[in-house]
Amino acid sequence: MKIITTIEQMREHSDRLRDEGNRIGFVPTMGFLHEGHLSLMRKAREENHTLVTSIFVNPTQFGPNEDFKSYPRDPENDSVLCRKVGTDVLFAPSAEEMYPEGSKTIVHVSGLTGVLCGASRPGHFDGVTTVVAKLFSIVQPHNAYFGLKDYQQYRVIATMVRDLNMGVNVVGLPTVREDDGLAMSSRNSYLSEEERRSALSLNRALRLAEDMFEDGVLDSAAIRDRVRETVEEAPHARIDYIEIVDAVELTPVETISGPSLLAMAVYFGKARLIDNTVLGKRRSRAGMNS
Repeated sequence: MKIITTIEQMREHSDRLRDEGNRIGFVPTMGFLHEGHLSLMRKAREENHTLVTSIFVNPTQFGPNEDFKSYPRDPENDSVLCRKVGTDVLFAPSAEEMYPEGSKTIVHVSGLTGVLCGASRPGHFDGVTTVVAKLFSIVQPHNAYFGLKDYQQYRVIATMVRDLNMGVNVVGLPTVREDDGLAMSSRNSYLSEEERRSALSLNRALRLAEDMFEDGVLDSAAIRDRVRETVEEAPHARIDYIEIVDAVELTPVETISGPSLLAMAVYFGKARLIDNTVLGKRRSRAGMNS
């Protein structure tokens, strides 16, 4: 595995790979890798000649009172896991490398970024789209892989790529869960044992919503209210939002008549956890135009 820390070296390496006819698969991460990340990397390994993984805790997507400084990091273990899964190139730049003094450009996707997590984390998605645009420019991947646990992020990035004609195929893969149903997340490490048990209410609530929909309930408010009740019954739960929106445009849905995203963000202690399910469409691998 080749480890690269500078933009110039990464771009030169990608240029050479492309000139040789190699298809590049890319998995951008913030490190502290878990099975969710590794599943993306395995799929990228399977579908491309070269797997590039990036590890960069992006400061611009954290708000002033968020957990940038305390975000979990374990670069040594990350490197071991990258090697085991077959990463060819690990791109691990510094913040100074990615954002040199005098940087002034921000990439903004309108509409999709002002709702759900964007409403409670102002500026978050500008940080996400800016760093992903930079990474795509540097790594020059053919295919890029994202987990659908961060569904809004996936939609925002897919839209950015489409609108800016970036020529990257954005692939979304299903949420990976622990055996007990908790969606895998680096922030799960913040949870106490009791908070973790309480966090299982998220998956229970999603399964309840799916059952209601299958039983013919199409009223978003009715489903949302039952989901809220289920989560609020759990100790330590503090709801940020629970919403049902169109699965593509992320606009509010009153009556479910097509694929609709049930998304939530809930605090358990200091951990802010997100989870979701799509009602009206069987969850599966999704391409950038889905």
